[in-house]
Amino acid sequence: MAERIEQRLEDRVPELEQLERVGLFTRKEVRAVLRKASALEYKIQRRALRKEDFINYIQYEVNLLELIKKRRARIGYSFKKDEIENSILHRVHCLFKRATGKWKEDIQLWLSHVAFCKQWNAKHELSKVFSSLLAIHPNKPALWIMAAKWEMETRLSSESARHLFLRALRFHPECPKLYQEYFRMELMNAEKQRKEKKAFEQAKMDLGEFSYPEEILNGEMARIIYRDAAQKIKGAEFHLAVLSIAKLFDFTEDLQKEILESLQTKYADDPLTWDYMARRELEMGPKQAAEQTTKQMKITEMTQREERCCAVFEEAVGALPTEDMWKCYITFCLERYNRKTNSQELKRKRLERTLSVFSKTHESNLLPEALYKQWLQLLLESSQFEKATEVAAAATTRFSQSVETWQMRLQVLIQLKSDAVTQCFEEAVKHVKSQGALPLWTLWVEWSEGTNSKEDTEALYKRSLQATTPAESATMKEMYLDWTYRNGGYKKVKKVFTSLCENRPFSLDFFKKMIQIEKEQESCKMLHLREYYERALREFGSTGSDLWLDYIKEELKHPQGKPENCGSIHWRAMKMLQGDLVEDFVSKYTLLQTGHL
Repeated sequence: MAERIEQRLEDRVPELEQLERVGLFTRKEVRAVLRKASALEYKIQRRALRKEDFINYIQYEVNLLELIKKRRARIGYSFKKDEIENSILHRVHCLFKRATGKWKEDIQLWLSHVAFCKQWNAKHELSKVFSSLLAIHPNKPALWIMAAKWEMETRLSSESARHLFLRALRFHPECPKLYQEYFRMELMNAEKQRKEKKAFEQAKMDLGEFSYPEEILNGEMARIIYRDAAQKIKGAEFHLAVLSIAKLFDFTEDLQKEILESLQTKYADDPLTWDYMARRELEMGPKQAAEQTTKQMKITEMTQREERCCAVFEEAVGALPTEDMWKCYITFCLERYNRKTNSQELKRKRLERTLSVFSKTHESNLLPEALYKQWLQLLLESSQFEKATEVAAAATTRFSQSVETWQMRLQVLIQLKSDAVTQCFEEAVKHVKSQGALPLWTLWVEWSEGTNSKEDTEALYKRSLQATTPAESATMKEMYLDWTYRNGGYKKVKKVFTSLCENRPFSLDFFKKMIQIEKEQESCKMLHLREYYERALREFGSTGSDLWLDYIKEELKHPQGKPENCGSIHWRAMKMLQGDLVEDFVSKYTLLQTGHL
């Protein structure tokens, strides 16, 4: 091993000598590089190899390359790159090869090598990296797409990119994304060849041996890919994806028409098809010269286009009255309403249209639960408070066991300062199961704190402890303790704490809150703090390493503390803590003893 390391270090000598000779590094810096390289080499020559050692070595070499680049720019020296940079680049590639050979499954390691090759323009090396990567991970379509894109966009090789896509499709014959990117690549190739041919023609140059077949120029290869994919991949989503790609190219009118006809024929009952056909109306309309168009004409034209969209959507929900179809319609209306416009008339029409569609969907019993919130928001923004109250009530009738829907209704009533809030809370906790009802109880007590008397609020807190599940009652105990201190003072909170300690479970924050309250008192008693810490440790002693440390700190720092107790507390902590927490506790305790914590 030592001989191998010596040989590797000797191989570095020529590049380091060059660095010193041309003035990029000083002799001292060269020696430092050699020392660091030696340490890194020893780490990657051990029997038990670690991935982190390879990553650190690679990162060091990359940093070295960056430093050389900056030094070159500073002194304006650009020679001897073969002897310096290329030697380092070769070493980094070798390190990556060893690492990816050892940890073949680590995709991130492979991608780091790819990124390095791209950064340093190592095209030949990158081809080999992609070849090895795809041989080991042929099951990942994204890697095939990445390799094909690089061949097409960087190496300008449509043949290599096509070859990769065809190989990828043998592994993934029904992958929509692969077909989409293959389709895009062929259209990009057609566009590139069209531009080349046009440039030749404009220059009146003889095309000679260059041939530009019409079928390639017209995107026939993309059409073949689409037809093949359409037989294997079902659903409107794929058709719409390739259609959106085709629309990026100005020579694909016939291809777009074919895709659209296929979409309407095969997937007439798909909401996505109707959604596309409706939104298409936004793009269609008379083309007017910019100088002849007034602001009012633009608004009128946009209003007409949106009305045409809605006419298609109305036809759609008539032909396909499903939740998904109505959702598409509402989503469109919300998008248009949220678009900025200076026209108050257009804004008003969009709001009316959106609210009308919400109402129709609700009447059809097809409005999803999540959309009721947006409906209510619109009603409140437009000051339709009575309607908002009705809609909120209707939502809880339809989704009577949903905590979120009851919360939404209650928030509306609270916002409107309604007299029916208490009645609604009672109704909510009656319908919703106790498990999961915590958000309702927290909302109720928070509302009561600002509205009802202290007696009523305390009664509500006590009631919540019985009504919620044991796990959720721990949160209510914490809230009750905090409210009692704010409204009843120290003596009252001590009584409540003692009372609440009679029934498990507790949260750690429950005890921390009481400890904090005690520490805020002018006459803070260590006796009380010990009681709270001991209670907390009975519940959380096996998992709360920081709790033990805080207890020890109190004994050390409190005027009434007993530093002699710290030894026994430490001994108990070591016995109770589990797993890695023991090590964590020991390291923090050491820092505490040395005054660094």
